[in-house]
Amino acid sequence: MNPTNDHLSIVIPVYNEEAGITETIDVLENYIANRLETYELIFINDGSTDNSAKLIRAASERNANVKLIELSRNFGHQIAITAGLRYASGDAVVVMAADLQDPPAVIPAMIDKWRAGYQVVYGKRVSRAGDSLIQRFMAASFYRIFRAITNINAPLDTGDFRLMDKQVVRELRKMDEPDPFIRGMVSWVGFKQTSVTYERQERQRGSSKAQRKGMFRLAVDGITSFSALPLKLPAWLGGLSMLIGLGYLIGAAFTGLTTLKFLVFALFFLTGTILVSLGIAGAYLFRIFNAAKQRPLYVVAKASGFSSKQQSVLTFKTNSKPTPSHQARQ
Repeated sequence: MNPTNDHLSIVIPVYNEEAGITETIDVLENYIANRLETYELIFINDGSTDNSAKLIRAASERNANVKLIELSRNFGHQIAITAGLRYASGDAVVVMAADLQDPPAVIPAMIDKWRAGYQVVYGKRVSRAGDSLIQRFMAASFYRIFRAITNINAPLDTGDFRLMDKQVVRELRKMDEPDPFIRGMVSWVGFKQTSVTYERQERQRGSSKAQRKGMFRLAVDGITSFSALPLKLPAWLGGLSMLIGLGYLIGAAFTGLTTLKFLVFALFFLTGTILVSLGIAGAYLFRIFNAAKQRPLYVVAKASGFSSKQQSVLTFKTNSKPTPSHQARQ
């Protein structure tokens, strides 16, 4: 792979980053100037109410590598990343934060892994400077809970800072999910993945936009998108309630069954029956939910030995989804 032929896209979601966006642009422009690859910097203004968009627009006018997508309102961090991925044209795409907490100095290590054959290279944090003890605990707990209750082999202690090959990005574009959880989606599509470790920097300018409410909502979106546990939980609790009721009835039979004891048994048993019924309904509901998301049944990384006619028959129709540029012309 010739480095001079590689074209990379760097996707940066932005929300009210006026205080530090100029420095971010300068740092990234200096990084690009010292690299052999060609780059495009795609900033997604997610409904900022400050001068972030104005500053990026000024940079775009003097540097053709700087591009700006302006969303009509604040749609959220994950939607902003999704928009950036759909506009990216690079052979590989890097997603990073606008506050330089994800240092561009890590990108060359990601590129080296990519050239070695890996299609997803995510940044794994060995430290989180500037984060409170509560934030670190919440983040560490979420990743471990998410991995335990889903069938997704999601990496621990990672965020959205990662490099993805264009083949991975192409698969992500097919997934039109209203509440995307990019980290989970990248793990779900598979491909050859690895990590590079780095120390997350402390924010130098501006304030963090990642509030606890937003972090909680992101965690809920991730769990409900990839796990049936919340819907199956009533069935498990119902089964436990029925067992407690039966155990109580057996114990009462030896000590003397009274009307009150029978009513206690009936309460536990009927409550358990209702919860089990809800759990069964939830299992069916999750199947409907999965079907509604219209994720592909599987993702093909490579196929060999087939004729071109067979390949065209086997290729999903979703491969031909229009790109943003095509949609603009329609």
